[in-house]
Amino acid sequence: MGATGAIGGHAIPALVAEGHTVSALARSPEKSAELTAHGATPVHASLFDSLALAQAFSGHDAVINLATAIPPMSRFILRQAWRDNDRIRADGSAAVIDAAIAADVGRVVQESVSMLYPDRGSEWIDEDVPTDLFPMARGNLAAEANANRFSAAGGTGVVLRFGWFYGPGARHSEQILSLARRHIGVVLGPPDGYLSSIHVGDGGAAVAAALNVPPGTFNVVDDEPLTKREYAAALAAAVGKRAWISGPGRAALFFGDRLTSLTRSLRVSNARFRKTARWYPRHPSAREGWTATAAVVQ
Repeated sequence: MGATGAIGGHAIPALVAEGHTVSALARSPEKSAELTAHGATPVHASLFDSLALAQAFSGHDAVINLATAIPPMSRFILRQAWRDNDRIRADGSAAVIDAAIAADVGRVVQESVSMLYPDRGSEWIDEDVPTDLFPMARGNLAAEANANRFSAAGGTGVVLRFGWFYGPGARHSEQILSLARRHIGVVLGPPDGYLSSIHVGDGGAAVAAALNVPPGTFNVVDDEPLTKREYAAALAAAVGKRAWISGPGRAALFFGDRLTSLTRSLRVSNARFRKTARWYPRHPSAREGWTATAAVVQ
């Protein structure tokens, strides 16, 4: 699920490269062709049809759920724009878990986000920090609960809390790079607050590595979270354009819980996943990651 999305587009090649036989849901002939080109076998079934999913899952050792419907940045603050994503996270993940149990699958890997944590200023955040509850978090919390239900039923449920995606295949990366090339910097929230991100290539590699970890929850973020001021500077340096306009900064706080997942300060640690999965990001921070992204995304 989500095999052709921001992370899925990198996870499929990573899984195939490690020798796994991969089947993936496809919603169109174009998506089927893309999956085939990456070495996966397309499967046609609804994410919300647990019976069809159980048939598709039969004979597989693991199921990876990366399905999302993230709205474009222009609609990010609109609650109704997140309805499809919330349904996918809550109802879709429930159907996936029901099907995985019925098909006797041993492992489920569920995508989540590190933006569920509360604002901790400059303090490091690990997986023992309790998550926050706010409207935009409900879908991801439901997905995590379903993964934990799978573990409670005797399977191996793994939750990956990804940082803020950037890189080739992440739609908003093209939008942000376009702004940066026009001397416009994006800073959401106080500039000294931290932003924990992850390059989609590193995220795809993390998905493959998650097939070898015990049940539990793991943060998948860059080694070095940057402050939002540093993040904007890294983006400007990547495109070679100084930001003449930067914002909305602290003004973004006025949007309340509609932007709280991006305005809070989250200095998230990936130490547990690095140690357990023996994974590490090729791009230690957004400095290296945005430079690599700018070289291929025009």
